[in-house]
Amino acid sequence: QVQLVESGGGLVQPGGSLRLSCAASGSIRSIDNMGWFRQAPGKERELVARIASGTTIYADSVKGRFTISRDNAKNTLYLQMNNLKPEDTAVYYCNAVFYVRYWGQGTQVTVSS
Repeated sequence: QVQLVESGGGLVQPGGSLRLSCAASGSIRSIDNMGWFRQAPGKERELVARIASGTTIYADSVKGRFTISRDNAKNTLYLQMNNLKPEDTAVYYCNAVFYVRYWGQGTQVTVSS
């Protein structure tokens, strides 16, 4: 019932920035738990950042560089990524937990010079 669509990925040089967006099909006001995951080739999907009950958590690898936020009026979840590193290259997925888990289709982020 809830559909999530990521956008904003692309190719960026090391040290650059990107802002990922996750647009929900409907209101996200009732969805308290949302997050961003990523999966690099040959690696398991990992939690990047989560926002729940107004509290944010981040993977150690992105602390101080990434910021998760949400705009309920726009029904959109964001991930601001600064000082990107080649190790950040992955497909980034939006996630929402509302009785069941929902996933977007993912957006590719490639960090390379």
